[in-house]
Amino acid sequence: MDDAFVAYGDGRADGLAGREDATRATDADYRVGLVDGQLAAFEDALVAAIRRAMGDKLDG
Repeated sequence: MDDAFVAYGDGRADGLAGREDATRATDADYRVGLVDGQLAAFEDALVAAIRRAMGDKLDG
């Protein structure tokens, strides 16, 4: 079980960083973490883009 958490965590970190470890891509836990990290990075970028587009309008 600990191996699964480590693989997921490594995948999430790689997804956030925008990279993929091809040697670990066959590990299902790594892939789930990778996709989760990629989604988190996308959400962060999307929120940042919306904030830039809205400018001061979001500050109240």
